[in-house]
Amino acid sequence: MFLCCGDGASPLVILNSSGSGAEKIYETVKRTADSDFSLASVSGLDWNADLSPWPSPGIMKRDGPFGGGADAYLGQLEEVVIPEILGRMPAEPPRIIIAGYSLAGLFALYSLYRTRLFSGAVCVSGSLWFPGFTEFAESNEMMCRPERIYMSLGDKESETANPVLASSEEKTRRMYEYFRSGGIETVFEMNPGNHFRDPCGRTARGILRIILRYSS
Repeated sequence: MFLCCGDGASPLVILNSSGSGAEKIYETVKRTADSDFSLASVSGLDWNADLSPWPSPGIMKRDGPFGGGADAYLGQLEEVVIPEILGRMPAEPPRIIIAGYSLAGLFALYSLYRTRLFSGAVCVSGSLWFPGFTEFAESNEMMCRPERIYMSLGDKESETANPVLASSEEKTRRMYEYFRSGGIETVFEMNPGNHFRDPCGRTARGILRIILRYSS
């Protein structure tokens, strides 16, 4: 786990990651932002199992199935991981933000429906194509209304022969409009490139857009 604490009581961003780039993301945001924040990056995850909201077959031949372990992992975050992080910080953060890229971006949005812990979410190139997620989001209530949601996508991500992945932009825009129609402050940005282009830069931009809300 990577943890870099800001000075005093500043927002804490929990980033679920593949284990690389957290320091670069933190430094990029710090160079740009006037406001202070802390970043904790949690890695070592069983990606397809821990971050998927319910079991589902894999969508690519090389991929295994999705295990549907998001609720169990969220419980571990709440009961073990985040208390450990808070115990290592110099002050209690006024709010906690959940962030992630790809399937971790999907998990960030899903977590808003399962816990009151997070004040905002950063969903970068989120896997909102995940079967059944948009229907779930539109038919269930969030446990706590977030202060802001950030969403982004690469402008080439839907250019694929796979029909599930090809729905990425349509599903992301659908969620953006749904959150906005419910009165949630929601930001949506398109980035150049496919799903794999500049994940650290895109994630840093999303975190920046969230934390700057608290200094404006």
